[in-house]
Amino acid sequence: MRYLMIHKLDESLPEAWNPSQEFIEKMGAFMEECQASGVLLAAEGVHQSSEGAIIRKDAKGLSVTDGPFTEAREVIGGFALVNVADKAEAIEMGRRFADLFPEVSVEVRRVFEEEDFGEQPQ
Repeated sequence: MRYLMIHKLDESLPEAWNPSQEFIEKMGAFMEECQASGVLLAAEGVHQSSEGAIIRKDAKGLSVTDGPFTEAREVIGGFALVNVADKAEAIEMGRRFADLFPEVSVEVRRVFEEEDFGEQPQ
């Protein structure tokens, strides 16, 4: 099963966007372990929200709001896509990932697979 793990950081914490060398080494070792075990499909960090935008659509139409996203305390810091046996294994990976940070939240969500949609009419 594939799971998406989205980590969210408090954008007001400077260390969230300027990691120490020690953090970089610990994260690198964790990512290498995940890669070697074959569960890691993709993983990336993202820049601060000041470099992004949010596109919203409602009945009035589309709107684009440039960052920073001042209405949000936590913003997406990055993601990992993993292929594991079950939700419990995904949560365990998320816990180990979270342990690397002084402060973070990690959302774990199962990715839809073709079989989740049942048999499609032809």
